[in-house]
Amino acid sequence: MRVPGTSPAEPAVSRGYAWLVFALSFGLLLSDYMSRQVLNAVFPLLRAEWLLSDAQLGSLSGIVALMVGVLTFPLSLLADRWGRVKSLVAAATVWSLATLGCAVSASYGQMFLGRFMVGVGEAAYGSVGIAVVLSIFPVTLRATLSGAFIGGGAFGSVLGVSIGGVVAQHLGWRWAFGVMGLFGLVLATLYALVVREKRLSPSTGRRRGAPGERAPVRALLPRLFSSVSVICAYVGSGLQMFITMALLAWMPSFLNRYYAMPPAKAGLVAGGFALITGIGMVGGGIVADRLSRTVGARKWTVAISCSLGTLALLTVGFQLPAGPLQLVLIGAGTLLSNSTAGPAAAMVANLTPAAIAATAMATLTLANSLLGLAPGPAVTGMLADHMGLLSALQVVPLVAAVAGAAFVIGKRYYEKDLCRIGLLPDVALGTPEPQP
Repeated sequence: MRVPGTSPAEPAVSRGYAWLVFALSFGLLLSDYMSRQVLNAVFPLLRAEWLLSDAQLGSLSGIVALMVGVLTFPLSLLADRWGRVKSLVAAATVWSLATLGCAVSASYGQMFLGRFMVGVGEAAYGSVGIAVVLSIFPVTLRATLSGAFIGGGAFGSVLGVSIGGVVAQHLGWRWAFGVMGLFGLVLATLYALVVREKRLSPSTGRRRGAPGERAPVRALLPRLFSSVSVICAYVGSGLQMFITMALLAWMPSFLNRYYAMPPAKAGLVAGGFALITGIGMVGGGIVADRLSRTVGARKWTVAISCSLGTLALLTVGFQLPAGPLQLVLIGAGTLLSNSTAGPAAAMVANLTPAAIAATAMATLTLANSLLGLAPGPAVTGMLADHMGLLSALQVVPLVAAVAGAAFVIGKRYYEKDLCRIGLLPDVALGTPEPQP
């Protein structure tokens, strides 16, 4: 017997259509992060042309994450009611047009406004997109799919930083923004033509005319914060994201300043580090699903291990002198820095109702944004202004210690919370088994 508000073990759509929706949703996620991270590739060019400080550069990156954090919850709740497909198409259109606006900016103020609107467009995409993906696949793949989908952000960052750096080097930074904006508009049009709300599982679409539709949603909202373990998943994920975003934002500048790389080469190399982050996200989800086949709480163990590994590797790496060994250790720490994404998202999905899946993922995105995405680049930039970029990056890994502590607490309460909300903790494939 299935507990009300949870997902069925098998989705109602065909496997082929499910993978088609995943591919298109993943493509839009790439566009999302390409539009977001292309800015980092042109930091040196903007700094030279407009005489910007590191704090100003960091604010151009951080404002996007801040708007994601502020708006993701209300826009995701709206998507749960209005329709997730329509919401995804509208979001992609807004961020693509805003990125084109950045291409014609004539000052820091205009660029800031453009980036503000990029954040508005991107606010709900991650949460709504992953809710659609999780709802059309078996629950036994939650950590793997969550890691893969969230990892698309890293892959998009690779493309945004790498392609943006090359385009900016040859055609100027304005063309870098222009290419990203046009790519997003094409994908948004394709998504609107191919993906239809009525073909998705009923749990992902808006069920018009269902009696009492609004009351259950309001009743389920408290479940977003009803357990210690789900709150710990939010906090741990957000703090790990702080480290990841600080590295993604400042790696091109780090390589430019301390390894004397020109912007194009620094962008390509930094893109490699972003790719490593994405590989870590996918790998973390796969490992978590495999290890938790008989004991679901092992997902927490994976997250704890990744946090401690991040702390050790990055702390040592940034203390070493510039050279191959330093880059290897930083790369290893980068691999683990956001490998917690898949396990954390799976835990949130397990502990919250499917009827508000997008809103639950929005809450996770809110935590990621307010604790990680927004402050990561900005705080690092402010520290760099006072103590130098290298010293700032030496401080950043300490955040992983707090993230690891949150995951430890979450693991301690996980089984108790599952029992309290009516789910058994002893589960096959690491997913909660509904209580009869």
